Amino acid sequence: MVLLVVDTQKGIVDERLYAFETFVSNIRELIRTAREQGIEVVYVQHDDGPGTGFSIGDDEFEIYSEFAPLSTERRLVKTVCSAFKKESGLLEYLTEKGEKDVMVCGIMTDFCINATVEAGFEYGLHMIVPAYANSTQNNEYMTGEQSYRYYNEFLWPDRYADCVPMDKALELLKK
Repeated sequence: MVLLVVDTQKGIVDERLYAFETFVSNIRELIRTAREQGIEVVYVQHDDGPGTGFSIGDDEFEIYSEFAPLSTERRLVKTVCSAFKKESGLLEYLTEKGEKDVMVCGIMTDFCINATVEAGFEYGLHMIVPAYANSTQNNEYMTGEQSYRYYNEFLWPDRYADCVPMDKALELLKK
């Protein structure tokens, strides 16, 4: 198993996210448990390109301090929603390692997390989504809560991923 931490970057991890405190607490716990159990934590960061303020070298691009990767942990970069787009090298890396189980957390539920969950499923990976370990902001169509509930409670379960309560996610990391 691998714990995949998607787009938890300084420029977008803030109070605008749905259930912010729970989200932060849950991701901290997942990272801590994964490390204690010797499970690899892989970070994927979104790059909007030079001059956007959200690109390699920009402060906003860096990982949120409470989730900071260790120097030994893999960091990959993407420029589209899916962490599995060829440019990131994620699929090739997991294939090379023989990893089939991917626990995913991060932001934005309705963009990058959804694209990553669905792509991982399409590539034959077992996608696991812990409760309240992904979040998003309000948009013009849905509140952050509505988006969260739509994907985590309706779209992904029994289709693309195992959506599990936090205690179950922690249990899976300890196996």
